[in-house]
Order: sequence, then C-alpha cells, then structure tokens
Amino acid sequence: MTSLTPGRISVVIPAYNQEAYICDALASLARQKLGRWDLEVLVVDDASTDATAALAESFNDSLPGLRLVRLTQNAGVSAARNAGLQLATGEYFTFLDPDDWYSPEHLAVLADALTGLHVDFVRSDHVRVTGTNRVIHRAPQALRGMPLNPADDIEPIDSPSMVDYAFVWAGMYRTELMRQRGLFYFDADLSSAEDRLWLWKAHLGTTRYAVVSSPSVFYRRGLPGSLTQVFDERQLGFIPAYERILAAVRSHPDAERHLPKALRQFFAIVCHHEKRAKHYPPAVRLAMKQQLRQVFTSIDPQSALQVALEMDVARRRHILSFLQPGTIGAAK
Repeated sequence: MTSLTPGRISVVIPAYNQEAYICDALASLARQKLGRWDLEVLVVDDASTDATAALAESFNDSLPGLRLVRLTQNAGVSAARNAGLQLATGEYFTFLDPDDWYSPEHLAVLADALTGLHVDFVRSDHVRVTGTNRVIHRAPQALRGMPLNPADDIEPIDSPSMVDYAFVWAGMYRTELMRQRGLFYFDADLSSAEDRLWLWKAHLGTTRYAVVSSPSVFYRRGLPGSLTQVFDERQLGFIPAYERILAAVRSHPDAERHLPKALRQFFAIVCHHEKRAKHYPPAVRLAMKQQLRQVFTSIDPQSALQVALEMDVARRRHILSFLQPGTIGAAK
C-alpha cells in the first residue's frame, strides 16, 4: 500500500475514449489555485482506442503531478478508479470524470473545509451543463459548513437526502480513513450504480462529514456515450448494486431506521427503469424482470408493503406487482 503525503490532494480520472473532452478536464486542473496544497493527478487510461492517452501526456509540463496509468484491457469505470486509488499518495482524494471540469478554486475550497472542520469527507454542490445551458444543482442538505453525522442524512425517507445525491466526484475524502474502514474501493463488477453503493457505505461507515456551498465542479449531461443514453445490459447494474446496499443496511446497527430509505430508493429506481424498458432489447427487459423478481424474494414483504403504500399510486402498483399475492395478504 502506498504511503501518504500530508498536504497532497489526489485526483483520480478514469478515461476511456475521451479525446474530445480530456483536455478540458486537465486544463481545469492546471488552473487550480492550490495555495498550500500539492496536487497529484492520476489519469487511468482504460484501454482507449483514440488519442486520450497522448493528450493526457501532453499535460506533463503544465501538471507536474500528472501520472498516466495504462490498463491493457477495458475494465470499466469502477476498475479504472480502483487502479488510480491504489496508487494515490494524497492525504485527501477525489474524482473527476474526463468530460467534466473544475473551477480554479474547487480543490482548495474542499481541502480547506476537510481540514478546518475535522470531518471524514465533504460534499459540494455542482453545475449541470447541457449544451450551453448551465444550472446549479444543490446538494440536498441545507446546513452548510458544519460537521454533521452522515447516518443522520440518509433520511428523510420520502424526499431527497444526501444518499440520493449520488455523485462521488462532488466531494473529497480522507484517504487513510477510507482505507482503514474498507470504504476505499469500488465494486468493479458493477456496470452502473457503483457510486450509489460507495456513498451508502460512506454514510453508514463514517462519523463526521460536511456539505460546503461550492458549486465549482461542472458536470456535462446528455453526452452520446453516457449511461443515460444507452439501452443495453449495462443498465442492469443497479440490481446487484441494490442487493449489496440492502445487505449493507441490514447488517448495520441502525438497520431498522435506514432500511425504509434504502427500499424506497430502490423501488423508485426500479420504476424509473421500467419506464425506460421499452427502449431496452427484449433480452435485457426479460433479464431485468427475472433479476428483480429474485431480489424481491429476499425483501421482507411487510417492510416492502409499508414503503410501497407511501409511494404514489402508479409506483405503488408497480412495486406491489413484484410481490406474491399471498405475501401481500400476509403482510397486511
């Protein structure tokens, strides 16, 4: 395991065929006003077939802390992040997607907050970029700049909370703490929803965090290669991700408190995918139905029914269709 350097921030960038955008991401890092902080940039080239790696290397002079990590086979965003994390030497770490960018103050603001507030991690607002349109998207926590209990911000159940704000790149984390608590790496076999699982574990497994008012990471939406624009088996990654989220919640000392939130979030995402399913190939639709029915057999029917009955009529009806009629009657 790599030793850590105090005062250093490690930024992990997983990149696959991002020649159109990688220069914007790296230029924003070259412009960072770091103050007392040192910067390490770990670009993980996930076996790109375009000029991503060469373009990253062109920043060697302007980013002295740049390191290019080459994967020989395409492994996906989680494995690429893990490859970068394994080499990270910063006291703190964060993530930047290769098609996004930072404002010049972003890293220093988050690192100063982490240090000054003595917390395990910080989260921030972000700016959503769609074409030329930019909109600030606030993290769903009104209390800013003060230490908070991460577990307290798993709830409320029926409105957005910080575990619904599933953007790992809108934050910064203490490297040693996340390693010690087994929260450092991503589940590399997940094709989607890996951020949700990672953040659930962070909220369940740490004791202090803070939200800072700093909408200074810019998130591009609606790009052709983004997961929201594809309709293949990668969409089904949310199913094993939520199996693991539910397992993590059930094993937590406050499982009874947090399970309704985990179930409601899962149910809402199930309904979201069902709406999109008309665009999925028939084999993917069938696999989704089969996998979901298997997951529902592991969910306590009384808990499922209680959560479903508090949802709107359309989503309630849909979730109840996954429960056996006999179990619904028994739960009542």
